[in-house]
Amino acid sequence: MAMAMAMAMGFATAVKFKASSIINNSDHNHALDASYVKRAAELSDKSAGFTSPHPNFGCVISTTSSSRNVVGEGYLYAQGTKPAEVQAVEAAGEYCRGATAYVNMEPGDCDGDNTALSALIQAGISRVVIGIRHPLQHLRGKAIQALRSEGLQVDVLGEDLRSVSMEDALKSCLLVNAPLLYRSASRVPFSVLKYAMTLDGEYHTITIIFIQTCYICTISSPFLTGKIAASSGHASWISSKKSRSRVFELRGRSDAVIVGGNTVRKDNPRLTPRHGGGHLPMRIVMSQTLDLPEVANLWNVTVVPTIVVTQRGARRSFQKVLASKGVEVVEFDILNPKDVVDYLYDRGYLSILWECGGTLSASAISSGVIHKVHAFVAPKIIGGKNAPSPVGELGMVEMTQALDLIDVSYEQIGPDMLISGYLQPIPDLTPVIPSVDETSAIDPSLSPYDSPIIFFYKTWDPYGSFSNFSPHPIKMPDENGGYVTWSSVEHYYQAHKFVGSSDPNAQNYIQEIFLSKSPEEAARTGRKLQREHPDMVRCDWENVKTDVMYRALKCKFLMNPHLKSMLKSTVGCVLVEASPHDLFWGGGRDGEGLNYLGRLLMKLRSEFLSDDDDTLNPPQVSTTCEDT
Repeated sequence: MAMAMAMAMGFATAVKFKASSIINNSDHNHALDASYVKRAAELSDKSAGFTSPHPNFGCVISTTSSSRNVVGEGYLYAQGTKPAEVQAVEAAGEYCRGATAYVNMEPGDCDGDNTALSALIQAGISRVVIGIRHPLQHLRGKAIQALRSEGLQVDVLGEDLRSVSMEDALKSCLLVNAPLLYRSASRVPFSVLKYAMTLDGEYHTITIIFIQTCYICTISSPFLTGKIAASSGHASWISSKKSRSRVFELRGRSDAVIVGGNTVRKDNPRLTPRHGGGHLPMRIVMSQTLDLPEVANLWNVTVVPTIVVTQRGARRSFQKVLASKGVEVVEFDILNPKDVVDYLYDRGYLSILWECGGTLSASAISSGVIHKVHAFVAPKIIGGKNAPSPVGELGMVEMTQALDLIDVSYEQIGPDMLISGYLQPIPDLTPVIPSVDETSAIDPSLSPYDSPIIFFYKTWDPYGSFSNFSPHPIKMPDENGGYVTWSSVEHYYQAHKFVGSSDPNAQNYIQEIFLSKSPEEAARTGRKLQREHPDMVRCDWENVKTDVMYRALKCKFLMNPHLKSMLKSTVGCVLVEASPHDLFWGGGRDGEGLNYLGRLLMKLRSEFLSDDDDTLNPPQVSTTCEDT
């Protein structure tokens, strides 16, 4: 977060306030309000890399007395875990009555039960200060309207609260959720290009200009193009150990890391955040020809998966070799960065880290998919006329064609200098665009869902609560005739891969999955254990896994009447789990998937609709689910 805050100091392009719009509001202490909103943004950043594709949420509760003490804090760890607002309310306890809650982003309950809002309202919070509105269209403004309808005072930065201090707090809120803002506005993942280079350079056509003079040495030129390797190609290590630790941190905050084939051949990287936390990003290799070694660290997928994206028809025999190692291969008619990031957008990724060589970096920049640059500049001189540069040929012949970085920041990391900046400003979504629901309130003849096909994938989708990853606990029978509460359907499903195994370690695996903090963590753990110990998976798993999923889904809908009503409301519509890469539970990229999750939900819907008693009696909340 320190790095993000450093960037915020120079941030000037994404948010602009006219001098005439600055208002002195004597009713509230703007400095304190701003500091608490910034604190909420700082808290929310603790979950970076774990919440994707959800926003980073933080909440701070302060008393309204003259001392304005903080009495509760919380942040969203990951999808399916306790909302930040609930954590803060529980920490504050009785001090919530009449207090003010500060959140960096408008609450966005996607599971249909408004847990976060209910916590604030029922606790007696009297005022809520919101950093930015929710960037997702179907959630934008809904929480604000709901809170105001309950009599709470709601102030939104840049709308209800405007001052210099508020502008700074607003920057913090934008920065901490920049990936989601880019995704919402541009329909692509937030892409960051990272490279390390030496200090030596020369006057010639360059690809990126830093808009402030580099003060890291006494070279007179502010236009510096360093080397990323020696002329021989040797590149270990350019930057310091401290800089490499920062790179591990950047990986841990990303959903995926992309390299080119040349990096695999020369460096044989692992691309794991070895010192950057527990989150493991997907590893992606881009190679048109698949001229790749048969033995490489990236082909070991026991710890983290690898995807190889290539041109259609490239080295079919080698594709089979990769598949036998558990590496996923995705073919494109024409391989280019734009199509790859579009595909990763479909997979739900928020943030992509590019750690590639100059050729692929140039292609990515030319395609317009790079939003931010992190350049680690080492105080070394290596020389070499033919030494490679961080970014290859972009076809620019004049300095006026160079791309300007904006909101540039500088940070000393050991002996190195980290220079960061944006190639594209963070989208400003401050203007309020009426949502479809708001339009429907004006004209009831308009429906937000005209299509007979309802797609859902991630739990922030309008029907995202249909997902097996949604944060709805289920109470299922155990082997001893009792009942066990599982945190989500996905927890139950992954654990049951190992139920019934005679190996004593199987019970440890089940417990590890049971204790996972989120559905994503349960899925990662279950899949990893399945890859590492295939002999431990129950022998009938392929035959029973749909039944296991069905029982868990049915329990979820029976225990949550509002979800059951939502499912029944989709009558006449085809339900499609829109995962482009899951060909069993999902619909696949081009509709080639089996969509078993959608099938099970439609089967459940038919059962519920055919239950005559259900139409005569109001739904009752079930506390347990029989093993049917």
